[in-house]
Amino acid sequence: MAATIGVAAETYYSLELLRGGRDHPHFRSWWSAVAGRMGADTRPLTSLLPVHGPGLDLLALMGEAPSVEHAVDNLLHVPTARLRREFEGLDFHPGHLPWARRVSEGDSEARKELAEAVRACHRLTVAPYWDSARSELAALSTRYANLILEGGMDLLLRSLCAPLVRWRPPVLEAPYPRRTEVRLQGRGLIITPRIFSTRAVNFLWDPLDAAQPPRLTVPALRRPLTGGGLAEPAGSAGRNLESLLGRTRAAALRVTAEGCTTTELARRLNVSAAAASQHATVLRNTGLITTSRRGGSVLHLITPLGLALLKTGTPTQP
Repeated sequence: MAATIGVAAETYYSLELLRGGRDHPHFRSWWSAVAGRMGADTRPLTSLLPVHGPGLDLLALMGEAPSVEHAVDNLLHVPTARLRREFEGLDFHPGHLPWARRVSEGDSEARKELAEAVRACHRLTVAPYWDSARSELAALSTRYANLILEGGMDLLLRSLCAPLVRWRPPVLEAPYPRRTEVRLQGRGLIITPRIFSTRAVNFLWDPLDAAQPPRLTVPALRRPLTGGGLAEPAGSAGRNLESLLGRTRAAALRVTAEGCTTTELARRLNVSAAAASQHATVLRNTGLITTSRRGGSVLHLITPLGLALLKTGTPTQP
């Protein structure tokens, strides 16, 4: 299970939605607010949307980082060979081919332009809505965790987007454009909630990278996506939260609202990694955050209860 597919992939998928998500009930308000606001600062990324067929895999290029700055740093350091392979066979508009070639060949200035465009698109299409989206991600993660507690992975897989996804042990069947059999061969399968999608389920895999596990992305939204979100706690709510948790731990809860690793949490709080881990343990044990392991690091993400506490500054019933 993954808490999020990452802000870079969500940003790219949001651009795809601008092409065809106008009439989807969950995205009408979002589409009306965002459409027509793209400008020169977003063009280096929007011009890399293909005319037909599959698009760029920003998840592979920028990772599943919940922070746009972390994702951009990944892009600036991705190997040129990986960039070339990602751009192979994509159907770009003829007028955009020279730009796509510059990026794929690892031109340093082109990378920086693309990185700034990712930031610009994220500010416009994702950031104003991320608080609302984040609560949906946390709620779905909690639901899946409860299913696993009740009946193990078997119950989770049987409950996953039925009837589109069918669990027939040991085979999981999911929609795909063509008939394909993917053997996991010990890699596992990552189930990831996704915000910006009008499809009921997506199966993502790279046949050229046998080391990476495939992903099944499932829709997280249960209601229309709206902006507004959480403001930085202030006034009596902020003071109540600090009185309840302590200043540092309250700050830690705010940081996990964006999703973070222990290292990122320590840096944001200006404390040691051991102290950050201790704060995260207390928040996790009280049900305010969840923690999932990703390789050699762990990702901390706020729960619906934690979000409710962050909004009001006082505890509420879960």
